[in-house]
Amino acid sequence: MQAQQTDAVIPRYELLDGLRGVAALMVIFYHIGECFATSPMDQWFNHGYLAVDFFFVLSGFVIGHAYDGRWRQGMTAGDFMRRRLIRLHPMVVAGVVLGVVSFLIQGCEKWDGTSVSYTAVGLSLLLGLLMLPSLPGTLPEVRGNGEMFPLNGPSWSLFFEYIGSIFYALFLHRLSTRWLKVFVVLSGAALAAVALGNGSGYYHVGVGWTAADGGFVMGLVRMTFSFSAGMLLWRVFEPVKIRGAFWICSALIVAVLVVPYVGGTDRPSLANGIYDAVCTLFVFPAIVWLAASGKTDDRRLARTCEFLGVISYPMYVIQYPFMYLLYAWAWKNGYGVDRAWPVAAAIVVAVVVLARVFARYYDAPVRNWLTGRVERRKK
Repeated sequence: MQAQQTDAVIPRYELLDGLRGVAALMVIFYHIGECFATSPMDQWFNHGYLAVDFFFVLSGFVIGHAYDGRWRQGMTAGDFMRRRLIRLHPMVVAGVVLGVVSFLIQGCEKWDGTSVSYTAVGLSLLLGLLMLPSLPGTLPEVRGNGEMFPLNGPSWSLFFEYIGSIFYALFLHRLSTRWLKVFVVLSGAALAAVALGNGSGYYHVGVGWTAADGGFVMGLVRMTFSFSAGMLLWRVFEPVKIRGAFWICSALIVAVLVVPYVGGTDRPSLANGIYDAVCTLFVFPAIVWLAASGKTDDRRLARTCEFLGVISYPMYVIQYPFMYLLYAWAWKNGYGVDRAWPVAAAIVVAVVVLARVFARYYDAPVRNWLTGRVERRKK
């Protein structure tokens, strides 16, 4: 099995890097659609929120691939968490700083127009830097719509990524494959219950960052299943023969995420909950399996996957502060798609370019510096 190989001979899964970039782009389009939606049922790229579940599956697979063998070589939970902190947190800082700038440009006020004190903004900034959620209705919940991270909403998924890393460091990596299968089945049942139980009010697994969408509970359930399922995929992975894996898997991701709300837009539908559950429980793990089986024999495809992989994380982290500005501008002026689309298109281009800039001139240098400091302290 692949999981039994050593780090020296385990292949790099370039296609998974590329697919992470594809999914991150779809998240941007989904968030642009929020500007013009009247409810989760008429949202463009309606199931774009499921990209987070795909990210969690990818994360579990990649972490299993990168670290499962290192525990036997003496790696500690502290070593692992330092690596995850160095990998994730520089862009977390950048995202929340951009969020502060965006909030100040908007006029330092809630969505209902209520002024917000600089003290509240400072507290929200501090919590964001520490990766701690703001509770609905408290002073640092500065936007007034229940976001766990009101200066950069998508940070909620990074919060659960950290929780998944802690779970992995403390006990998930210790589970035998047999017990990991049991854990995946139980967490999958919990996810299905959430999707079919209409905890969000719209029969979906929720965007995960507001109290109305189940907040902590729904985010935790989504991460727990998808992350552990990705780990299990790595443990049992055997490649299948497939050609054009990147294009097939990219098409599948796009197709899954653009599907309109299932069951119509007049009222919440159980059919949509079933769709969410099927995609998360079965489709995304299958896509990861197929992509991990593929090859990047073509040099142009390899460069494409490398580029998408490099910008994927910065792109995901920095995009939402720009969305806040888009929403505020369009809603204040009553602009629809016909007036707002050039600005929205410019934002997409700007986010891609800035993601490349952040990746090259900020994220990589800071991570290298932090890694060097840790290594020097060990010596």
